[in-house]
Amino acid sequence: MRIRSIGLGIVAGVLLCSGAGRAAPAGRLVEITGNDQMKFSVLAITAKPGELLHVRLKSVGTLPKMAMAHNFVLLAKGTDPTAFTNAAGTAGATGYIPAQFKAKILASTGLVGPGETVDVTFKAPAAPGQYTYLCSFPGHFIAGMKGVLTVK
Repeated sequence: MRIRSIGLGIVAGVLLCSGAGRAAPAGRLVEITGNDQMKFSVLAITAKPGELLHVRLKSVGTLPKMAMAHNFVLLAKGTDPTAFTNAAGTAGATGYIPAQFKAKILASTGLVGPGETVDVTFKAPAAPGQYTYLCSFPGHFIAGMKGVLTVK
């Protein structure tokens, strides 16, 4: 009896670690990959005002995380993405999220390396318009790792 319960615990642990036991995300799932060429697989997302979105970002690259990490950062309308990423370049201690821009971030994930996945759930802004999302790891935005959330 004891061996059986240990075996079931191991199976449950494997299922949870593999994601098989992961609950379905709240909101509409948007799956995005990031690669070693510093590109997102999804460059445009359309949502209704206030729609609940669940972004899942997976790194499909092979370079080490310290050289090629990715994140998803959705900026408030009117935020200068170049100024944001310039400030992010010196914010390594905070996952390349600059403290002076925290109020301009609508949603963000942590950094992922090869084979890792992160998730963030958020409501699309109520105001229609275009909102930039980007990777704030140094050099990635300028290389084209960005997209647009259009709320309409």
